[in-house]
Amino acid sequence: MNIREDISKSDDWAVAKFGVGQPVPRTEDPTLVQGKGHYTDDIALPGQAYAAIVRSPHAHGVLNGIDTSEAATMPGVLGIYTAQDLAAYGTFKCIVPFKNRDGTEMRKPQRFALASGKVRYVGDPVAFVVAETAVQARDAAEAVVLDIDPLPAVTLASDAAKPDAPQLFDDAPGNLALDYHYGDAEKVAAAFAQAAHVTKLSLRNTRLVVAAMEPRAAVAEYDPTTEHFTLHAQSQGVFGMKGQLVDIMGIKPDKMRVLTGNVGGSFGMKAQAYSEYICILHAARQLGRPVKWTDDRSGAFMSDSHGRDHEMIGELALDKDGHFLAVRLSGYANMGAFLAMVAPLPGTLNAVKNTPSVYRTPLLEVSAKCMFTNTTQVSAYRGAGRPEGNYYMERLIDAAAAEMGIDRLELRRRNHIAPSQIPYAAPSGMKYDSGDFPALFEEALAGADLSGFAARKKESEARGKLRGLGVGSFLEVTAPPGKEMGGIRFEENGDVTIITGTLDYGQGHAAPYAQVLSRALGIPFERIRLVQGDSDQLLAGGGTGGSRSITASGAAILEASAKVIENGKAIASHVLEAAPADIEFTNGRFVIAGTDRAIGIMELAEKRRAGLKLPDGTPSTLDASLVSDGVPSSFPNGCHVAEVEIDPETGVVEVVRYSSVNDFGTIVNPLLVQGQVHGGVIQGLGQALMENVSYDEDGQLLTGSFQDYAMPRAHSFPDIGFASHPAPATTNPLGTKGCGEAGCAGALVCVMNAIVDALSVYGIRHIDMPASPARVWAAIQAAKSTKAA
Repeated sequence: MNIREDISKSDDWAVAKFGVGQPVPRTEDPTLVQGKGHYTDDIALPGQAYAAIVRSPHAHGVLNGIDTSEAATMPGVLGIYTAQDLAAYGTFKCIVPFKNRDGTEMRKPQRFALASGKVRYVGDPVAFVVAETAVQARDAAEAVVLDIDPLPAVTLASDAAKPDAPQLFDDAPGNLALDYHYGDAEKVAAAFAQAAHVTKLSLRNTRLVVAAMEPRAAVAEYDPTTEHFTLHAQSQGVFGMKGQLVDIMGIKPDKMRVLTGNVGGSFGMKAQAYSEYICILHAARQLGRPVKWTDDRSGAFMSDSHGRDHEMIGELALDKDGHFLAVRLSGYANMGAFLAMVAPLPGTLNAVKNTPSVYRTPLLEVSAKCMFTNTTQVSAYRGAGRPEGNYYMERLIDAAAAEMGIDRLELRRRNHIAPSQIPYAAPSGMKYDSGDFPALFEEALAGADLSGFAARKKESEARGKLRGLGVGSFLEVTAPPGKEMGGIRFEENGDVTIITGTLDYGQGHAAPYAQVLSRALGIPFERIRLVQGDSDQLLAGGGTGGSRSITASGAAILEASAKVIENGKAIASHVLEAAPADIEFTNGRFVIAGTDRAIGIMELAEKRRAGLKLPDGTPSTLDASLVSDGVPSSFPNGCHVAEVEIDPETGVVEVVRYSSVNDFGTIVNPLLVQGQVHGGVIQGLGQALMENVSYDEDGQLLTGSFQDYAMPRAHSFPDIGFASHPAPATTNPLGTKGCGEAGCAGALVCVMNAIVDALSVYGIRHIDMPASPARVWAAIQAAKSTKAA
């Protein structure tokens, strides 16, 4: 069955007020802006106790003992637990199945909820206290005495690879988790040997704190009668979170329920289970009462997974005319003190998939050593390798253009994949199914008023400022394939509920999902509800991540809609006294073909609720509940253009113009898509200009709060121009392409290229992120000194 044709025979998708393509406001917002949202820390259960975590103050050391005697006598203390108390539970799992370049298994040292024997980063949890109040728990946690013999620490991945580096694990010699390799090394080497020109850059992708608006929190319940746990916690999908927890706890799936309410941001960080969740689940069972834990901001800086942190050497081989022959990446990816759920992915396979971008590049090689260090664990952060891969490629292109004396825009034009070459087999193993990269590129340049740049630059110079323009194209591999639930339930009150396993942690899923269902079945938009945060109601769920939600859940909703139509035709044939084969479904109505006799889907549902008698063999309900096998990845792409002004006396960089043209295929809700791009761009600008996690030589976190860690603010940036040049995907029924992470990919590239363009008057060809005032000023002074010498 062609689902899209079956459910939309007559009308254009974007005609209806709430149809696909309409800028419908987020339906969550009236609740959230009035402060009526229900977040995890809002939960207060009868008899609830409170937990506080005891963390290591040392980055590396031998844990000789834990003295809890004084803390145990303090007011309100109900229990103090260490690794010995949690010995029956399993370990956290890294689900990435990669092998080393020699075919051996990657090293995955065991990671338990609480450390024993050794601590490996500042913030490593070693014990926890449960008390009657949060203050009492925290006071007692501070009274726990740790006997730790400090050891030397290492925080940089490349330093961890040195022969004399401190060793974190006995079963990970040389601190090496994974020696990753992709590509045909011999062919790539031959291409570089034959190249007329080779560009080589050292590219630092800095470490970031996720800094979600809402710190993590969780509340655990245990029913001893049924031996059943309930965990209220933030997540990016309750089905996946439940799977992690039952594995670690060693229980059957029907003994765990995960509930997620409103979530104040995640960006990849809240997808995984954390030590604190195991701790409070254990305490809830031991104490026979609910136990709550809520992090504070300082704790979050240490305990939440960090993002990025790669050191790469990028190389681009070109022929004499500037055509790309091969690209090669080699370097290090920092895992932190243990392997988080998807930790190796951003610096390895996602670099492979996203570096080729929109260009004809015959050969690709990626070599990355994933290293353990005495730092907070690193995992997915908005894009998780997608912005990084595009950044590597675009910086190499600008540098190559400057070195070869070729206009940087012309160099891109010479290497764009042409529409006639789609579908295109990229060297990453991906096959691009859609896109018009040259046309989108030209539209982006026109939208940025490229012809007026010279005048704007002259005006900046008159004020003593440097001005630069940066162009950044991107193509991301999004929506990783996987099963997803599609459920449609007709409620007793007349509402219709969508049930699916992706989860909204700020994106605003309710409106676009309702738009898809409203157009598919003609159900009034205002009657549609969404269930996503209750694991007991899910058959499956891949969660939200990798910009997959509208593609995965959209496809699942359409498949479920087709089942509703099938059921409805059988039921309507009885009501209308016609054969099922004579029933058609059009615009929300079941119609006897060739007649005006019909019944609307909502009226049919009402008749069924009122007790409509059906013959044997007829479906008893319109409801549908199924698991979609999923659809292939999609390939959103675009071109962002930024202009910056730099004060050469202070090094301060100001982004003064920003525009973008993007291909997200079919856009279900342009208002929400534009908001997603805005958010991604700001996060990209934050990394480009200011964000940077820093450790000292002892592994102490120097940027442990917002006093030390700079964050982007709305007033710091101009309006972000947004335009769409869609080429709908051919690989999913809606034609969508992921949009949630694209802003990061475009912003990193175009802003850093603009900064280098502005600094090129000093002969500067590259500067690493973040382009802080101090770093930019130092680069200018160094360039002046070199020129003077």
